[in-house]
Amino acid sequence: MSVPTSNKPNLSVELPDLPIREALPELLAALRDGTRAVLIAPPGAGKTTCVPLACLDQPWRTGRIIMLEPRRLAARAAARRMAQLLGEPVGKRVGYRVRMESRISRETIIEVVTEGVFARMIVDDPSLEGICAVLFDEFHERSLDADMSLAFTLEAQGALRDDLRMIVMSATLDGGRVAQILDDAPMIESMGRAYPVETRYLPRKPKERIEDAVTSAVLVALKEEVGSILVFLPGQAEIHRVEERLAKSLVKTSDKDILLAPLYGAMEGRDQDLAIQSPPKGIRKIVLATSIAETSLTIDGVRVIIDAGLVRRPRYEPNLGISRLETVRVSRASADQRKGRAGRTEPGICYRLWDKGQTAALAAFEPPEILQTDLSRLVLDLALWGESDPANLKWLDEPPKAGWAEAVKLLKDFRALDNDGMLTEHGRALARLPLSPRLAHMLVTSRGLGHEALAAHLAALLSEGGRMRQNDMRRLLQDLISGKLPRARDIKALAKRWQKNKGNARIQPEEAGRILAIAYPDRIAMRRGAEGRYLLASGRGGVLDPDDPLNAETFLVVADLQGAASRSRITLATPITRKAIEEDFAAFIDEEEAISFDRQSGTVSARLQTKLGRIVLSERPVKSPSPQAVERALIEAIRKEGLRVLPFSKDTQRWRGRIRFAAARDQAWPDLSDATLLDTLETWLQPYLAGKMALSAISAADVQTALQAQLSYDRLAALDKELPTHFIVPTGSKIPIDYGPENGPVLAVRVQELFGLDTHPAILGGRLPLLLHLLSPAHRPIQVTKDLPGFWRGSWKDVKADMRGQYPKHVWPDDPINTKATRRAKPRK
Repeated sequence: MSVPTSNKPNLSVELPDLPIREALPELLAALRDGTRAVLIAPPGAGKTTCVPLACLDQPWRTGRIIMLEPRRLAARAAARRMAQLLGEPVGKRVGYRVRMESRISRETIIEVVTEGVFARMIVDDPSLEGICAVLFDEFHERSLDADMSLAFTLEAQGALRDDLRMIVMSATLDGGRVAQILDDAPMIESMGRAYPVETRYLPRKPKERIEDAVTSAVLVALKEEVGSILVFLPGQAEIHRVEERLAKSLVKTSDKDILLAPLYGAMEGRDQDLAIQSPPKGIRKIVLATSIAETSLTIDGVRVIIDAGLVRRPRYEPNLGISRLETVRVSRASADQRKGRAGRTEPGICYRLWDKGQTAALAAFEPPEILQTDLSRLVLDLALWGESDPANLKWLDEPPKAGWAEAVKLLKDFRALDNDGMLTEHGRALARLPLSPRLAHMLVTSRGLGHEALAAHLAALLSEGGRMRQNDMRRLLQDLISGKLPRARDIKALAKRWQKNKGNARIQPEEAGRILAIAYPDRIAMRRGAEGRYLLASGRGGVLDPDDPLNAETFLVVADLQGAASRSRITLATPITRKAIEEDFAAFIDEEEAISFDRQSGTVSARLQTKLGRIVLSERPVKSPSPQAVERALIEAIRKEGLRVLPFSKDTQRWRGRIRFAAARDQAWPDLSDATLLDTLETWLQPYLAGKMALSAISAADVQTALQAQLSYDRLAALDKELPTHFIVPTGSKIPIDYGPENGPVLAVRVQELFGLDTHPAILGGRLPLLLHLLSPAHRPIQVTKDLPGFWRGSWKDVKADMRGQYPKHVWPDDPINTKATRRAKPRK
């Protein structure tokens, strides 16, 4: 199939025989009749290579075609493959632009760029002058830059460029959702062509290290199958550990026909190319890759996949301002993408290192980056775009409100946004740099401090350094300056590009902490307690390895943390002095009265603390602390320990019982349950804590007065009338009524004191009978009843006979209704 040449010479190309060719006529028709389209095509269908080439000679093709790729490796590979099909070197009609590398010329028509590069392009030039089409490849990966670029392109097309073509291409994506935000754009699907892939399960043992399980699986695959092997691992560290293990195992087997090829993002471009190119004849290649190899490129010769089932994903914690990498299970979509790599050119095999049944429990798709990352760059770019409310743009998933608010706060702290959320001149300077706002703020601020070169090299290291072999940023800088660090030349060139002053300014590694803290004031950390344990200003804890020399430092600036929140490991840091903290971050240092409660003594104490965030730099005792703070401390102690620490008298508990009984029948009465009282301590108890510094200072009278203050005088009077505390029995005794039991108020009374009473005791104006617990002379229960007259005329006869035998000195009449009540035994003869 050749692209039609129309009247433009030398642009036709014979497209390879790939499945996507069948979908091209429908796609090109959609772009001829409209400006938007969604293309769904499985891996290997040929969309990345064929779609841009098919657009070359279309009538609407009046400028450059830009295709976005999620990674530099994919961008370079796509450009090289298209240039090869055109029979030209890269940089002629097909070129690419990625960070730190550009291969384009005045002849370039198809330009493959990373999503981050395009994000900068459209922010700098919203009209996209000279560009006729934007192609979003592998959009299912849903990077933040891709989502933002799509939102900006849609708005630019609607407001400035109604002739601009857009194609969103993906392998595993809800195409309907994408088509919807593209105003119901046509959705074209290519069925693709994949060879069958057999799945074999080799579940990892419970405590087996991932490196050992993968190494064993590779050795099994080498024996059982032919062809090259692609291994998916979560990160660079695991790749190197598997590489070391395999190298030793292959030496023992004297197998010299195997080439080990790591593949991850931080590698030199030529080393990445080695991993994806066909191996020499007679050589089997084992590619050890991260998720970088899931999509966008074909690794020649691979027919065996080994999938560890894990991926390393950043997780942002907006309340702490920290992104940490998590190792989590892949989604089903990613697992299928990985498996499909084995069936690109012939039938293949996929070994999965988990149980077959676990596949159904995997998440359907990878979560979009916009929902789980630092949004400060997005906020900055939208401000430069002229927008402060993300709801005014079209998103597949809107930015989370909590993350957005935290990003706005950070940019205001950095003076990039003013109080109204508008971009400042400082903010514009940050936006011009292809860096995170933190690193951009560090670089711009350092220009006025005479440390621009140091800041630029720190920024380049942190954004491009990949896996660090050193924990101390000072040593990394020294290795970078001396050229010992991998990719040192590229990193230094990048740092040079960001400097306004291109002179050979001296870099002082010993000042790294002071400069790095400009970007990360919330990551200044202070040593605490056990060796190696640090507290960050943000409140997060971090731990150094026991043998790390940085353990000797009181203060650090932490550039990177890894692991769970409870045991985060400090993987990159550098020292900073107390003097530098106090001089440079005085605006962040506050004095705060700290109130603490001693559980053992039950007392409150106060100290005046000098704090940087959550770090206590110094403290001293306070003789007269804030009364409100002391009251709050007592309230929190009571809430934590429970109402049992308060001195409730028996009278108060009985009174509570009456109120709770009344509230159960009428919602107009207050709820005095334990749960409600604990929730509302500030309302009913705190006003009576004035001047008290200990729980022991709270009296039973305080508690009773505080509770009774919840009722008006009229309510208290109604309570005593309707729900009396006592019932007066025929002997004249005032017997307390117990309102606590669930089956109703109880009157426990000796049976002789009720003689002569022919009506049942009741409350609420006689509407509610009391539950009588009739007691023996020894106050032991003998009967329970809610019908006293019935008891006299019924079972009294049997009770009387039994009681006469046990208590012969007491009166046990045959006719209790006509017998005078008594508290006494029979008089002596």
